[in-house]
Amino acid sequence: MKKPKLSSHTIGIILVIIDSFFFSLMTLFVKLAGDVPTMQKTFFRNFIAAIIAIIVLARSEEKFHIKKGSLPGLFARSIFGGVGMILNFWAIDHIGLADSNILNKMSPFFAIIVSIIVLSEVPNIVEVLAVVVAFIGAAFVVKPTTGLASIPAFIGLLSGLGAGIAYTFVRKLGKHGERGPVIVAFFSVFTCLLCAPFSAINFQPMTAKQLLCLLGAGTVAAIAQFAITAAYKFAPAKEISVFDYSQVIFASIWGFLVFDEIPDKWSILGCGIIITTAFAKWYYNVHIQK
Repeated sequence: MKKPKLSSHTIGIILVIIDSFFFSLMTLFVKLAGDVPTMQKTFFRNFIAAIIAIIVLARSEEKFHIKKGSLPGLFARSIFGGVGMILNFWAIDHIGLADSNILNKMSPFFAIIVSIIVLSEVPNIVEVLAVVVAFIGAAFVVKPTTGLASIPAFIGLLSGLGAGIAYTFVRKLGKHGERGPVIVAFFSVFTCLLCAPFSAINFQPMTAKQLLCLLGAGTVAAIAQFAITAAYKFAPAKEISVFDYSQVIFASIWGFLVFDEIPDKWSILGCGIIITTAFAKWYYNVHIQK
């Protein structure tokens, strides 16, 4: 008896969860690398991704050709994405894995706001409400009333802003017809060049463990990138992207098992609000909005 084949939608969901798993591993490796300077961590994380992306482009039919008119978007995506990643890595070293992951996952809500300017897309009332509620959830995670202790969490939130702006430009580039490998390669190389001078000036010799952790971060991030790229070939982003929030669950598990991290009640409440809002928005997009 033949086993039933998985639907394209199911395969897409599985690939998104695989992407989330490996991206959560990336944050784990970044934190395990310890006191290595943030710029140095960011350089090594992107170095492997750059090599892989360059190889993919070299083997493609169009090679390294960049579509006319794409350069401004590529630079914008790379600048905001690079800064967002640097802030995210800094936050990972100063707050729990679950908190840093959920704050970075505010990016889709920031993207709704940024799309008004970049893509001239006016959000509907549901999207506006989703942004408002998500920011209420983020406030519980950041806990601004805790003074200086809230600064690392606020930096983590800013990393989500950088990612949200970057993803908006990725969408703009996609609409312009630019190839995915070009966007990945340009971003990876740009971020390496951005971090190289700072890494050289403040280079800190690494132990074998630290080097392996950073190379591991780059490797699993590349795997995650391939998984998410494949996922959206099987199903539309609006139908499966919400499952990307499983990264927060994986990060929470790593944080508990490896670092004995237990989020406080306010962080748990904030995470719950953000994830619930994301699911509500997904349900509206898939089952109500036609």
